[in-house]
Amino acid sequence: MRELFDAMSRHASEAGGKAAVSDSEGTIQRSELLAKVIGLAADIKSQSGTIGILAPNGIDWVIAQLACAYAGKIAVPLPTFFSLAQLGHVVRSASVGLILTTDQTKPLTLQSGVKTGRIGDHAAAVDSPDPVDGFGQIIYTSGSTGQPKGVRHESGQIAWSAAALAAATGATAEDTYLSVLPLPLLLETICSIFIPAMLGAYVHFDTTLAEQVGRGDAKGISKAFDLKQPTTSVVVPQLLKQWVGELQVAGSRAPASLRFLAVGGASVPRQVADKAWNLGIPVHGGYGLSECCSVVALNRPGERRADTVGRPLNGLDVSIDDGEIVVDGPSITDGYLGQGPAQRPWRTGDLGAIDQNGFLTIHGRKDSLIVTSFGRNISPEWIETMLLGDLRIAFCAVVGHGEPHLTAVIVPSGPAVSWFANASYQDVLGLISDCCSGAPEYAVPRACIVTSLQEAANKQLLTNGRPARTQIEKFVAARKPPAPAI
Repeated sequence: MRELFDAMSRHASEAGGKAAVSDSEGTIQRSELLAKVIGLAADIKSQSGTIGILAPNGIDWVIAQLACAYAGKIAVPLPTFFSLAQLGHVVRSASVGLILTTDQTKPLTLQSGVKTGRIGDHAAAVDSPDPVDGFGQIIYTSGSTGQPKGVRHESGQIAWSAAALAAATGATAEDTYLSVLPLPLLLETICSIFIPAMLGAYVHFDTTLAEQVGRGDAKGISKAFDLKQPTTSVVVPQLLKQWVGELQVAGSRAPASLRFLAVGGASVPRQVADKAWNLGIPVHGGYGLSECCSVVALNRPGERRADTVGRPLNGLDVSIDDGEIVVDGPSITDGYLGQGPAQRPWRTGDLGAIDQNGFLTIHGRKDSLIVTSFGRNISPEWIETMLLGDLRIAFCAVVGHGEPHLTAVIVPSGPAVSWFANASYQDVLGLISDCCSGAPEYAVPRACIVTSLQEAANKQLLTNGRPARTQIEKFVAARKPPAPAI
């Protein structure tokens, strides 16, 4: 991280009064940001244990994150969308000794029994001690099978990934980045904090929208981009669908300022991507996982290939072994918290293929493969991506292992709730059939359940916006949708 702080010092010296970060509460300039980072780093330098960060998206989080890096500490982002039980598990398992927080989020820490420090109480630096080596981060995934699991990046993975992503996306100091995803997501941390700090670019945090997104609500995304006119950002597929829908309803287009928009977290349906491009949203899909520091492959500006996730980042070795994607290189995790070192190369558990030009295509999870009672092998992600291409569907999952046919579980998007409420069961099956017109007959779901986002959350059908497949199978078994006609 020394190179990062050398760059920040240079930017502060060259144009210290230039805006670096803003949020709904105000703006902080380059020189002030660096001084506050160093000041907080000096205060936490002697702190034992890992350091938790629990704050809204914005200036305070940026200061805390960079201070941990400057002081050579292991940081643990604490998601505000985790339950109190999950937060308690993270604090205990990661041996958090101090939680950096704000007045808004401090109440969430009261049950932890851990010392807290208000980020804004720390004075700016009066001198500039050298940064300390040793920075790392423990990332917690929500976990579909129980308690969140910690992924350790303590050997320079974040710095390497930030540099590789900046190069791949053509990022420069002239960029304006709009942050709309919660900062506990490692990809957002890299793209909204480390890359702008390294380049001297400007970033704005839409704190309110990020909190909404953490709760599964993406309304207002079009307004956020119109207001800030950014050049670049990162969204997830559901945010993209919401944005496309809002633009279509308003009869408008995305800001002409946008040059690059990365979409991560899941596959982007071809229909949605095409609509986005037609509306001025420069969508570039990618692929990654927490264990590989969030990004493995990415479609570059001017090199996008539809239906692929682009080429691997320079410096990563990506291969296919018996259909499984295998990755090695500087971004591989040190291992899971409480377990031994990670095995290299890293077997991702994802199925895919690489074409002759090096572009990677994802086929789904190896462990989610459905085998019907007729012996047909089906990757549910393949069919789910087709269904999600329709803007009326916000979330869906396909199950049917050992069954003669597939069943689709569907959550309507907000504008489509009335359509589904008035549609017959056969109407919904017709919609499914239309969405899956490119699939063979055996892969088209022949039964369905339409449910609400609230019920899906209550039944724990989603994990970080992704299908919790074991829970969904139990949900379908309990509901027993009508059997298709023979």
